[in-house]
Amino acid sequence: MAKIAVLGYGVVGSGTVEVFYKNKESLERKAGQELDIKYILDLRDFPDSPYQDKFVKDFDVILNDDEVTVVAEVIGGLKPAFDYVKSALKAGKSVVTSNKEMVAAKGAELLETAKEHKVNFFFEASVGGGIPIIKPLHACLSANEIDEIAGILNGTTNFILTKMIRDGMGFDEALKIAQELGYAERNPSADVDGHDACRKICILASLAFGKHVYPDSVHTEGITKITLEDVEYCDSYDAKIKLIGCAKRENEDKISIGVFPAIIKNESQLAGVNDVFNAILVRGDATGDVVFYGKGAGKLPTASAVVSDIISAVKHSDTSLSLRWRDSEQDFIRGFGEFRCAHYIRLRANSVDVTKAVVKALFGHVEYLSAKKQPENELAFVTGVISEKEADDACAKAADGAEILGRIRVLDY
Repeated sequence: MAKIAVLGYGVVGSGTVEVFYKNKESLERKAGQELDIKYILDLRDFPDSPYQDKFVKDFDVILNDDEVTVVAEVIGGLKPAFDYVKSALKAGKSVVTSNKEMVAAKGAELLETAKEHKVNFFFEASVGGGIPIIKPLHACLSANEIDEIAGILNGTTNFILTKMIRDGMGFDEALKIAQELGYAERNPSADVDGHDACRKICILASLAFGKHVYPDSVHTEGITKITLEDVEYCDSYDAKIKLIGCAKRENEDKISIGVFPAIIKNESQLAGVNDVFNAILVRGDATGDVVFYGKGAGKLPTASAVVSDIISAVKHSDTSLSLRWRDSEQDFIRGFGEFRCAHYIRLRANSVDVTKAVVKALFGHVEYLSAKKQPENELAFVTGVISEKEADDACAKAADGAEILGRIRVLDY
């Protein structure tokens, strides 16, 4: 019999226990042996829980119990989760986790520790909740060279943008509804400022390109500056605004990577992803584009991925050879100033000198967009493909006679 310990009994932890016991019989068939959760670690008391006899408050009880072979970490954050996970791996216990912050910051180190001790470190639930993406990347798509990954990686921001686009709500109103429904935290910064999506694209890029990508090396923007005026102009362009995390293989063994609001044409599969749903596009050299779609968060979807990893850990007799990447010095990440794409620019002219001829001189050939109540002194347009530095320079020169009201990258997926 395989004995399991669950670290944390919050939303995902309680969901993990619920899914495990609900489907225990079928899980045992898939694992090829009997399974049970021996411990649940939490500092709180749960006297009414049917699992009250399993609760412990001291991690050392789990660490020193040789019967426990798999640990599910669903505490979140770096402390004390990282210390617990590394200690468990060094003690010869496989670990599964939903902790995106830890995997993004410490993934290379923990994968190496797992290899040294002939156990596994699995983290399917850290990206996309219940959407399977980690195993497809390192197993199902292993025949491919992955050229690019892009996706809607945060359900909260996608819900807010959907409200703005579909219902004409302002950002603040849409955020308030997201908080009331439990999609956004009281402090929503991790979501709306792009940090959550950044951690996820770091994990995906690390796995796809083989070197650890640290979040502090990734250009990251959120959605707080998106306005209803931008939404209306994009509607005339037959496109939608989405928060996108993307990573692309470039020449000279480098990658470009970033998280930012992006305009996506309606013909793209990503443009039709609404509400709290996520979608991840993987571009392989053999398969072409493959899209993974589903609920990117939530108690049971995330718990589903955690329990799936538990079964994989039980079945593996040695360390997975394909689920790994090496540490890096970040010298393989291309400077964001070289990132190339089209740009949406919205500006208000401060003088009659800012004309379409001036715009052409600064930005080259552009496509003008329109809005129903467009002010006479306002211009909105989409440039051709230019570098980030070229866009910065052109906007700086345009600012001499105009106020830049909005700037959003335009991506082709």
